[in-house]
Amino acid sequence: MHPRLYLGTSGWSYEDWRGNFYPTDVAAGDFLSCYAQRFRTVEIDSTFYRLPTPTMVARWVRSTPDGFLFAAKVPREITHEKHLVACEEPIAHFLKAMEGLGEKLGPILFQFGYDFKPEQFGDLEKCLRHLPQGFLFAVEVRNRKWLTEAFFNLLADTGVALVLVDHPWMPRLTKLTTHFTYIRWLGDRKQVTEPFNQIKVDRAKALQWWAGEVQKMLNGGATVFGYFNNHYAGHSPTSLEQFRAMLTGQEER
Repeated sequence: MHPRLYLGTSGWSYEDWRGNFYPTDVAAGDFLSCYAQRFRTVEIDSTFYRLPTPTMVARWVRSTPDGFLFAAKVPREITHEKHLVACEEPIAHFLKAMEGLGEKLGPILFQFGYDFKPEQFGDLEKCLRHLPQGFLFAVEVRNRKWLTEAFFNLLADTGVALVLVDHPWMPRLTKLTTHFTYIRWLGDRKQVTEPFNQIKVDRAKALQWWAGEVQKMLNGGATVFGYFNNHYAGHSPTSLEQFRAMLTGQEER
Protein backbone atom coordinates (compact mmCIF):
# COMPACT_ATOMS: atom_id res chain seq x y z
CA MET A 1 0.00 0.00 0.00
CA HIS A 2 0.95 3.64 -0.42
CA PRO A 3 3.49 4.83 2.20
CA ARG A 4 1.34 7.87 3.02
CA LEU A 5 -1.78 5.79 3.59
CA TYR A 6 -2.60 4.59 7.11
CA LEU A 7 -5.73 2.47 7.42
CA GLY A 8 -7.02 0.94 10.64
CA THR A 9 -10.04 0.40 12.83
CA SER A 10 -11.61 2.28 15.72
CA GLY A 11 -10.37 0.23 18.63
CA TRP A 12 -9.04 -3.32 18.79
CA SER A 13 -10.41 -4.85 22.02
CA TYR A 14 -13.40 -6.72 20.65
CA GLU A 15 -14.21 -10.25 21.81
CA ASP A 16 -16.57 -10.46 18.81
CA TRP A 17 -13.47 -10.61 16.57
CA ARG A 18 -12.36 -13.99 17.93
CA GLY A 19 -12.45 -16.61 15.24
CA ASN A 20 -13.07 -14.12 12.45
CA PHE A 21 -10.02 -11.88 12.87
CA TYR A 22 -8.17 -12.95 16.00
CA PRO A 23 -7.28 -16.60 16.70
CA THR A 24 -9.83 -18.20 18.99
CA ASP A 25 -7.21 -19.05 21.61
CA VAL A 26 -5.39 -15.71 21.80
CA ALA A 27 -5.40 -13.88 25.14
CA ALA A 28 -7.20 -10.54 25.17
CA GLY A 29 -3.96 -8.92 26.27
CA ASP A 30 -2.40 -10.01 22.98
CA PHE A 31 -5.13 -8.58 20.74
CA LEU A 32 -3.10 -5.48 19.89
CA SER A 33 0.04 -7.38 18.88
CA CYS A 34 -2.09 -9.63 16.64
CA TYR A 35 -3.83 -6.61 15.18
CA ALA A 36 -0.52 -4.89 14.40
CA GLN A 37 0.55 -7.85 12.27
CA ARG A 38 -2.24 -6.96 9.81
CA PHE A 39 -2.68 -3.19 9.97
CA ARG A 40 -0.29 -0.26 10.48
CA THR A 41 -2.45 2.10 12.54
CA VAL A 42 -5.33 2.07 15.01
CA GLU A 43 -7.61 4.65 16.57
CA ILE A 44 -7.50 4.41 20.37
CA ASP A 45 -11.10 4.49 21.54
CA SER A 46 -10.39 4.14 25.27
CA THR A 47 -8.77 7.58 25.61
CA PHE A 48 -12.20 9.11 24.99
CA TYR A 49 -13.32 7.67 28.33
CA ARG A 50 -10.24 7.89 30.53
CA LEU A 51 -6.64 9.02 30.56
CA PRO A 52 -4.28 6.06 30.02
CA THR A 53 -1.60 5.32 32.58
CA PRO A 54 2.09 5.46 31.58
CA THR A 55 2.22 1.68 32.03
CA MET A 56 -0.65 1.20 29.58
CA VAL A 57 0.95 3.50 27.00
CA ALA A 58 4.28 1.68 27.35
CA ARG A 59 2.51 -1.63 26.76
CA TRP A 60 0.93 -0.29 23.56
CA VAL A 61 4.37 0.72 22.33
CA ARG A 62 5.87 -2.70 23.13
CA SER A 63 2.99 -4.51 21.42
CA THR A 64 3.46 -2.84 18.04
CA PRO A 65 6.27 -2.79 15.47
CA ASP A 66 8.32 0.16 14.29
CA GLY A 67 6.34 2.38 11.96
CA PHE A 68 2.99 1.63 13.60
CA LEU A 69 0.93 4.73 14.44
CA PHE A 70 -1.78 5.37 17.01
CA ALA A 71 -4.52 7.96 16.55
CA ALA A 72 -5.96 9.07 19.88
CA LYS A 73 -9.34 10.54 20.80
CA VAL A 74 -9.31 13.55 23.10
CA PRO A 75 -11.19 12.70 26.34
CA ARG A 76 -14.94 13.37 26.36
CA GLU A 77 -14.46 15.56 29.44
CA ILE A 78 -12.91 18.09 27.06
CA THR A 79 -15.11 17.71 23.97
CA HIS A 80 -18.50 16.62 25.31
CA GLU A 81 -18.72 17.74 28.92
CA LYS A 82 -16.80 21.03 29.01
CA HIS A 83 -17.08 21.85 25.28
CA LEU A 84 -13.51 23.20 25.38
CA VAL A 85 -14.28 25.75 28.12
CA ALA A 86 -11.48 26.01 30.70
CA CYS A 87 -9.74 22.97 29.22
CA GLU A 88 -6.15 24.15 28.96
CA GLU A 89 -5.01 21.93 31.83
CA PRO A 90 -6.90 18.75 30.79
CA ILE A 91 -5.61 19.11 27.22
CA ALA A 92 -2.04 19.53 28.47
CA HIS A 93 -2.37 16.42 30.67
CA PHE A 94 -3.75 14.40 27.77
CA LEU A 95 -1.02 15.45 25.37
CA LYS A 96 1.61 14.68 27.99
CA ALA A 97 0.23 11.16 28.31
CA MET A 98 0.17 10.71 24.53
CA GLU A 99 3.79 11.81 24.23
CA GLY A 100 4.61 8.46 25.84
CA LEU A 101 3.86 6.89 22.45
CA GLY A 102 6.91 8.66 21.03
CA GLU A 103 7.35 8.14 17.29
CA LYS A 104 4.23 5.96 17.24
CA LEU A 105 1.93 8.90 17.97
CA GLY A 106 -0.22 9.77 14.97
CA PRO A 107 -3.08 12.30 14.85
CA ILE A 108 -5.01 13.61 17.85
CA LEU A 109 -8.78 13.62 17.29
CA PHE A 110 -11.17 16.20 18.72
CA GLN A 111 -14.51 14.43 18.21
CA PHE A 112 -17.48 16.66 19.00
CA GLY A 113 -21.12 15.70 19.40
CA TYR A 114 -24.17 17.18 17.69
CA ASP A 115 -24.70 19.57 20.60
CA PHE A 116 -21.39 21.33 19.91
CA LYS A 117 -22.75 24.12 17.75
CA PRO A 118 -21.36 27.00 15.65
CA GLU A 119 -22.29 29.43 18.41
CA GLN A 120 -19.20 28.04 20.15
CA PHE A 121 -16.91 29.08 17.30
CA GLY A 122 -14.98 31.39 19.62
CA ASP A 123 -14.23 28.56 22.06
CA LEU A 124 -12.99 26.37 19.22
CA GLU A 125 -10.84 29.13 17.78
CA LYS A 126 -9.27 29.90 21.15
CA CYS A 127 -8.48 26.22 21.67
CA LEU A 128 -7.00 25.61 18.24
CA ARG A 129 -4.85 28.74 18.27
CA HIS A 130 -3.32 27.76 21.60
CA LEU A 131 -2.54 24.13 20.79
CA PRO A 132 1.18 23.30 21.01
CA GLN A 133 3.33 22.61 17.98
CA GLY A 134 4.63 19.16 17.17
CA PHE A 135 1.29 17.31 17.03
CA LEU A 136 -1.16 16.42 14.28
CA PHE A 137 -4.64 17.60 15.24
CA ALA A 138 -7.97 16.81 13.58
CA VAL A 139 -11.49 18.09 14.31
CA GLU A 140 -14.72 16.18 13.75
CA VAL A 141 -18.10 17.89 13.94
CA ARG A 142 -21.47 16.18 13.66
CA ASN A 143 -23.59 19.27 13.18
CA ARG A 144 -23.63 20.29 9.53
CA LYS A 145 -24.18 23.95 10.43
CA TRP A 146 -20.46 24.05 11.21
CA LEU A 147 -19.60 23.45 7.56
CA THR A 148 -18.91 27.04 6.52
CA GLU A 149 -15.98 28.82 4.92
CA ALA A 150 -15.20 30.49 8.27
CA PHE A 151 -14.83 27.04 9.89
CA PHE A 152 -12.75 25.64 7.05
CA ASN A 153 -10.54 28.74 7.07
CA LEU A 154 -9.97 28.42 10.82
CA LEU A 155 -8.81 24.84 10.40
CA ALA A 156 -6.55 25.76 7.50
CA ASP A 157 -5.11 28.74 9.34
CA THR A 158 -4.25 26.62 12.38
CA GLY A 159 -3.02 23.60 10.38
CA VAL A 160 -5.77 21.32 11.72
CA ALA A 161 -7.37 18.61 9.59
CA LEU A 162 -11.09 18.49 8.92
CA VAL A 163 -12.30 14.98 9.73
CA LEU A 164 -14.19 13.50 6.78
CA VAL A 165 -17.00 11.24 7.97
CA ASP A 166 -19.25 8.67 6.38
CA HIS A 167 -22.22 9.21 8.66
CA PRO A 168 -25.99 9.21 8.07
CA TRP A 169 -26.65 12.85 8.91
CA MET A 170 -23.45 14.42 7.62
CA PRO A 171 -22.56 15.11 3.97
CA ARG A 172 -19.61 13.31 2.43
CA LEU A 173 -16.80 15.81 2.10
CA THR A 174 -13.37 15.56 0.52
CA LYS A 175 -12.06 18.95 1.61
CA LEU A 176 -8.49 19.10 2.87
CA THR A 177 -7.49 21.85 5.28
CA THR A 178 -3.86 20.84 5.83
CA HIS A 179 -1.22 18.40 4.56
CA PHE A 180 -3.01 15.34 5.94
CA THR A 181 -6.58 14.17 6.25
CA TYR A 182 -8.46 11.98 8.69
CA ILE A 183 -11.39 9.84 7.48
CA ARG A 184 -13.84 7.99 9.73
CA TRP A 185 -16.26 5.40 8.39
CA LEU A 186 -18.87 5.56 11.15
CA GLY A 187 -22.16 4.17 9.86
CA ASP A 188 -25.46 4.11 11.72
CA ARG A 189 -25.46 2.81 15.31
CA LYS A 190 -29.18 2.10 15.11
CA GLN A 191 -28.83 0.06 11.93
CA VAL A 192 -25.69 -1.94 12.72
CA THR A 193 -25.50 -3.41 16.21
CA GLU A 194 -23.69 -6.17 18.09
CA PRO A 195 -22.40 -8.79 17.64
CA PHE A 196 -19.64 -7.32 15.50
CA ASN A 197 -18.53 -10.59 13.93
CA GLN A 198 -19.46 -10.25 10.25
CA ILE A 199 -20.50 -7.80 7.55
CA LYS A 200 -24.19 -6.99 7.90
CA VAL A 201 -24.62 -4.08 5.48
CA ASP A 202 -23.24 -3.88 1.95
CA ARG A 203 -21.15 -0.69 1.74
CA ALA A 204 -19.41 -1.58 -1.52
CA LYS A 205 -20.82 1.34 -3.51
CA ALA A 206 -19.79 3.90 -0.90
CA LEU A 207 -16.34 2.34 -0.52
CA GLN A 208 -15.76 2.43 -4.27
CA TRP A 209 -16.48 6.15 -4.20
CA TRP A 210 -14.12 6.65 -1.26
CA ALA A 211 -11.40 4.62 -2.97
CA GLY A 212 -11.41 7.01 -5.89
CA GLU A 213 -11.31 10.07 -3.63
CA VAL A 214 -8.54 8.69 -1.42
CA GLN A 215 -6.45 7.90 -4.48
CA LYS A 216 -6.85 11.52 -5.61
CA MET A 217 -5.71 12.74 -2.19
CA LEU A 218 -2.64 10.52 -2.27
CA ASN A 219 -1.84 11.60 -5.83
CA GLY A 220 -2.06 15.19 -4.63
CA GLY A 221 0.57 14.61 -1.94
CA ALA A 222 -1.62 14.30 1.15
CA THR A 223 -1.11 11.80 3.94
CA VAL A 224 -4.33 9.90 4.63
CA PHE A 225 -5.40 8.38 7.94
CA GLY A 226 -8.62 6.34 7.79
CA TYR A 227 -10.46 4.33 10.44
CA PHE A 228 -13.41 1.94 10.20
CA ASN A 229 -15.96 1.60 12.98
CA ASN A 230 -17.77 -1.69 13.61
CA HIS A 231 -21.06 0.16 13.19
CA TYR A 232 -20.19 1.00 9.59
CA ALA A 233 -20.98 -2.45 8.21
CA GLY A 234 -20.74 -4.90 11.13
CA HIS A 235 -17.08 -5.98 11.17
CA SER A 236 -14.50 -3.25 10.71
CA PRO A 237 -11.51 -5.49 9.86
CA THR A 238 -13.41 -6.91 6.90
CA SER A 239 -14.51 -3.42 5.80
CA LEU A 240 -10.87 -2.35 5.90
CA GLU A 241 -9.74 -5.33 3.84
CA GLN A 242 -12.49 -4.67 1.28
CA PHE A 243 -11.39 -1.06 1.01
CA ARG A 244 -7.71 -1.95 0.62
CA ALA A 245 -8.60 -4.28 -2.24
CA MET A 246 -10.52 -1.48 -3.95
CA LEU A 247 -7.58 0.88 -3.56
CA THR A 248 -5.27 -1.71 -5.09
CA GLY A 249 -7.64 -1.80 -8.04
CA GLN A 250 -7.40 1.98 -8.32
CA GLU A 251 -3.61 1.83 -8.33
CA GLU A 252 -3.57 -0.80 -11.06
CA ARG A 253 -5.70 1.22 -13.49
